[in-house]
Amino acid sequence: MTVRDVYPVDVAGVHRELRLFQIKPGLKIAILNILGDTEFVEKCAAAMAEKLKEMDYDLLVTAEAKSIPLAHALSAVTQKPYVVFRKAYKPYMGDALQAETLSITTGQPQTLYLDEKDRDLMKNKKVIIVDDVISTGSTLQGMRLLAQKAGSQVVGEAAIFTEGERAKWNNIVALGHLPVFTD
Repeated sequence: MTVRDVYPVDVAGVHRELRLFQIKPGLKIAILNILGDTEFVEKCAAAMAEKLKEMDYDLLVTAEAKSIPLAHALSAVTQKPYVVFRKAYKPYMGDALQAETLSITTGQPQTLYLDEKDRDLMKNKKVIIVDDVISTGSTLQGMRLLAQKAGSQVVGEAAIFTEGERAKWNNIVALGHLPVFTD
């Protein structure tokens, strides 16, 4: 097995070792993959719910796929519904709304879609955008745009971690911050 560089984190009372991943020459990021990590997701959802308890909102929104477990667990704790913005259009999604963004992990443009079935749920609602890690803000911007197209008002943004330039993310409700690693 290959030995990989890791970055240790302690968040919501849980310790994890995040693998470092080179996204381009001379630049690495710590990879958070919460899929299947029930303990971590549930503890983060409880801690995030505590930070959001004074905010007035109706709905949680997230983008597919890694942050879906967090949105689900946060929905269970807060008793607020959630909507998932999809990254691929399927015919059953009908008259879906869409917004384009750029992914830091792939470096490629990606389109976010709001399923027609969720459009009415979002109309005239106050929403909080939920993500696992906010790094460049491009997915966040795509989610903001799509929520606005759906007639929602974004009243907050939350993530387990922000990443990179800390001062850029002062308005994000976050449980922690990840540095970027340069050679």
